[in-house]
Amino acid sequence: MSTTTRERRATIRLTLYTRSGCHLCHEMRAVVEAAARAHAAVLEEIDVDGDPALAATYGAEVPVLGVNGRKAFKYRVEPRALDARLARELA
Repeated sequence: MSTTTRERRATIRLTLYTRSGCHLCHEMRAVVEAAARAHAAVLEEIDVDGDPALAATYGAEVPVLGVNGRKAFKYRVEPRALDARLARELA
């Protein structure tokens, strides 16, 4: 396996779906930001209310965390559970 292939595979993409004024979103963001730093993951935060399709999909469930394009957590995430999930992505 080439270095470029390993580097691509080792990049974890986190997508945090949130909305303004959501206290659970603030709590999850703090956990996710710490884990993103620890695992050198790329974090994108998206306000679901900016897109009607996302609001319809995730509106009742925010916050939602996607890991490499797959829904992984909603409402809350414990640091240990997120670290374990990210370690599996790197395995």
